[in-house]
Order: sequence, then structure tokens, then C-alpha cells
Amino acid sequence: MNILIYAMLTIGILLMVINIWRYARFLSSLRDVLSAGSRKVRFWKYLALLLLIFFLSGYLLVTFKGEPDIIISGILFGGSIFVAIMQTITFTLLNNTKERSIDIAEVLIGVIDARDPNLNGHSRHVQNLTMLLYEYIPSPKKRLINSISLEYAALMHDVGKLGIPEVILNKPDKLTPEEWEIMKRHPGIGVKILEPLKSFSHVFPWIQYHHEHIDGTGYYGLKGWRIPYSSRIIAVADTYSAITMERSYKAPRSHEKALEIMRSVAGTQLDSDLVEIFCKIPKSRIIACQPEQIKFDITDIHETENTEKKPAEV
Repeated sequence: MNILIYAMLTIGILLMVINIWRYARFLSSLRDVLSAGSRKVRFWKYLALLLLIFFLSGYLLVTFKGEPDIIISGILFGGSIFVAIMQTITFTLLNNTKERSIDIAEVLIGVIDARDPNLNGHSRHVQNLTMLLYEYIPSPKKRLINSISLEYAALMHDVGKLGIPEVILNKPDKLTPEEWEIMKRHPGIGVKILEPLKSFSHVFPWIQYHHEHIDGTGYYGLKGWRIPYSSRIIAVADTYSAITMERSYKAPRSHEKALEIMRSVAGTQLDSDLVEIFCKIPKSRIIACQPEQIKFDITDIHETENTEKKPAEV
């Protein structure tokens, strides 16, 4: 009987150690735009960690200082299993929620892009390229950036163009200085649009400064290391996408030509280290980042509505 009692307690202790380790890792991952939470939520999350440590202390005291019986050891053993099961369910549900949220955001941005022939698929293309480049950046840099937050920032980087008149967005000729000043407002407009989403606040600078140049000639005049590293990653992806996309005022360029142009502006417009990393990514992986474009014609909708309203002919 004693062997069974101490076997259950030993397994329970090991499970609680694993539970604490899993929960600590879980807490470290809750820094993205979906799960950062308010201060009150963060308080409860860390209180839960302290309670897990407290329970582990109880397991150790009962095992080494107390006189456990089969009922106490069974309760403690069952408790450790219960905590492990609840953690697994919680982690799985949260991951599923994150995946669905990014899917929904991609669809919404895709519909917005599809209404503009110069943007159709661009945001998702930049998102895919950004996350591909993120895979290849050095580990020390990667650990400083939450991948989910970066993915959302890349997807939302041009949402501010909703506030730019279509006559400017779709102009086939070169913009006038006045029109260019209006176009340059779109990163700031994007931040204003997303402002109600409080958990996005830490990615606002990434979006606002994605058109900054290393030499300080960008929209806001930030220079070098003052430009957020995430903004520099998005800028590389945005530049490649812009060069290789077909637009009303230009034909698309080839992959090789895009890399040539990017190398020519490395160190002045783009971060030279990031350009070097990007250019070493296999061509097949970069080409695979091109999303399917959404076909969205608003005139079709109007025609359908008019057809439905028209009386049937007798």
C-alpha cells in the first residue's frame, strides 16, 4: 500500500512540475495582439502561477513531512491530472481562437484590397512575405518580436488607405506633390482606425513607421535604429510586393529584378542586413507567398440587387 501511495505522490509531483513549466511558457507567449489582456487580467494570470507553485509545495510537504494515506495521495494525484487536462483544453482553445481570428482578419482585409485594383492581394502578400522573412532572421532578434503581433501588423499595414480618396489611390499617372502629401498620411490613418483595439497598441509604431527609410528620408523622418525593427521587416516585404505586383500605372517586375532593385536601395531605403537575408531565401519559397487574388466587383452586386427588385415578366 505504501508503494502505491508514494508512487501516486511522486507522479503527482512530477506532473505539477510539468504543469508549472507549461503554464510559465504559456504566460510568456501571451504578449501578442490577441492575448495580452488588461492589467487586471494579467494579475489573475500570475496569481494562477503562484497558486500552482503553492500546490506543488503542498505535494512536497505531504510527501516528505506528512503521513499520507491512500485517500490524500489519490486526491493529490487526481488534482495534478485535472490541472494537466484543463491546461491542455485551455491552450488548444486559445490557439484555435487565434487561428480563426487571423483567418477572419485576412478575409476582411482581402475584401478591402479587392475593391482597389492596385491593392488586390497586396496585404496578404506582405503578410506572407513578412512571416517568411521572420523565419530567417537571427534568433536573438526573433525572440524580441512576437510572431502573431508581427503577422497582424503586416496584414494591417495598409488599412489606412481606406481613408485615402480613390481618385488618388487609382490615379494612373504620377501623383502631384499635394496628392503625395495626402497619400503619406495613410500609416497614421491606419493607426487611428485600429486605435479602439487597445491590445494592438504595441504594434501601432510598427504600422505607422513601415514607410521609413534607413537614411531618414521616409514619411516621418526616422533614421536607422530609431525605426522599429518590425517596421523594417515589413518594409522589405512591402517593397518586394510593390515591385512584383501589377498596378494600374506599372507592369510587374520579375523576382530577379525585384532583388536587384532592393539591393540597390539597401542601406538607404531598406535595412541592408534584412535585404541580405531576404535575398538568400530560396526563390520557390518567396514565389509561394503570392496569394490568390479575390475577385470582387461591386457592379455585379448592384446588378444582382436590381434584378431581384425588378418585377418578373408575365
